[in-house]
Amino acid sequence: MKREGFGTRLGFILVSAGCAIGLGNVWRFPFITGQYGGGWFVLFYLVFLLIMGVPILSMELAVGRASRQSATMAFKKLEKPGTKWHLHGWACLLGNYLLMMYYTTVAGWLVAYFFKFATGSFQPGMTTDQVGQVFNSLLASPLEMTFWMGLTVLLGFFVCSKGLENGIEKITTVMMSALLVLILVLAVHSILLPGGGDGLKFFLVPSLERVQASGLANAITAAMNQAFFTLSVGIGSMAIFGSYMSKENTLAKEAAVICGLDTFVAIMAGLIIFPACFAYGVTPDQGPSLIFLTLPNVFINMGAGRVWGSLFFLFMTFASFSTVIAVFENLISMLMDYFGISRGRSVLINLILVFFGSLPCVLGHNLWKDLHLIRGMDVLGSEDFLVSNLLLPGGSLIYLLFCVSRYGWGFDNYLEECNQGEGLCISPRLRPYFTYVLPLLILLILANGLI
Repeated sequence: MKREGFGTRLGFILVSAGCAIGLGNVWRFPFITGQYGGGWFVLFYLVFLLIMGVPILSMELAVGRASRQSATMAFKKLEKPGTKWHLHGWACLLGNYLLMMYYTTVAGWLVAYFFKFATGSFQPGMTTDQVGQVFNSLLASPLEMTFWMGLTVLLGFFVCSKGLENGIEKITTVMMSALLVLILVLAVHSILLPGGGDGLKFFLVPSLERVQASGLANAITAAMNQAFFTLSVGIGSMAIFGSYMSKENTLAKEAAVICGLDTFVAIMAGLIIFPACFAYGVTPDQGPSLIFLTLPNVFINMGAGRVWGSLFFLFMTFASFSTVIAVFENLISMLMDYFGISRGRSVLINLILVFFGSLPCVLGHNLWKDLHLIRGMDVLGSEDFLVSNLLLPGGSLIYLLFCVSRYGWGFDNYLEECNQGEGLCISPRLRPYFTYVLPLLILLILANGLI
């Protein structure tokens, strides 16, 4: 069977960036920045994205492009005879399923909020308690939660059923283009709000006093974690797009472009949220509730708040849905490659698995709300803990060791694949850093997350 490929380089960039651009950018990045002092955190984040994000992303893309396979078969094709690196392919499959078992629920919340704003569920004059009750009512209803989650799953697999070029690439290109337009409009509107300048200053101007208040070591560790997790590397989610791409450009160049677009969206999300919060006297360190409780209170007090709230949650929906489509494609491709089945059959199998696999997360907010699993966390928290604290850093470490170890694929093979094409190249002189320093940094993230 001939391997599918992207129709254009722009399609590859937007689909790959769409996988990276998700709730880590537009939800987690702003509130983490608020918690750790604003400008200094942003600087630390950019440094770690450069020294960790680009190398690890290039490695996952290299494994995909060299093998022309999804994660379950890529290691098997590239590994030395008798080695067991291919077992990580199954961990990647598990990681992608586990990620979608709660990500589809959160994506469903965003779709629900877009419709709630668009249809007038949020009205000027609502109290903070009334705004909070909208979210609480959503969580308390298993039927409503299941509907929005199921709609997300159904639409995602419908797009993937059309194939890479005619479905995923075409839809994601339109959606990502709309996302970039929306984010610019929203950012300009927030910056021009009376009092928004203070939020801009908080976000972008480094303040040693604020970063000392949160703890310098804590801010650095949080920035390292954010730079690492924002790219969704470690479970093969990006490798699949490497398997579809051409060899016209170096992988360091493509990784840098993806990281750049990912960072642009994260920064622009901050430019939307911080000025709006400061303009309406809201503290920007509210944690995960920032999106569903704090910001709706801000929007309903704006002029034309229904419009701005609808546009914001449409932007959030596009950001999350781009990740959903990308990970669904990974799941579909894994089953196609390993079992030799058609795309249609793989879509149907995965649709059933993801839908029913997502129900525990839905029920964990209502019927199963007393169910506490890992460290007393609910279902969503436990699933996110396994993915974010174990599978992503652990999987990235395996990709790294596979690419630098003589017992794996080897640094020379990685370097040859990575540097094929035009653009930025990885220097052989970086071998000691890749072999000794980078693994220690990932181990630090892994240990910090588990402890």
